[in-house]
Amino acid sequence: MARPVSQLVVIRSRRQVTLPAEVCDSLGLAIGDQLDVQVEGGAIIATPRKSEASKALADIRRIFAAHGPPLDDLQEEGRRVRKEIYRERYGKKP
Repeated sequence: MARPVSQLVVIRSRRQVTLPAEVCDSLGLAIGDQLDVQVEGGAIIATPRKSEASKALADIRRIFAAHGPPLDDLQEEGRRVRKEIYRERYGKKP
């Protein structure tokens, strides 16, 4: 279980609040993500609201960052795909 993250933020003149990077990182939030904001018992509760596609992409990025394929494998696959595309478009190399 992740440790709780708590930091002080300031409400700016246009009622804007900047979320600290540590808070965003701990929740996997990115620029453009949406939050549901509710008031409960005198507390503000902001809950991330992400689309299924955003969640899936975040999961994929997290997995590749931790356990991604080796660079050599990616480069070799890229070479193989380029050769295949070349053959499909132009036939065999002269």
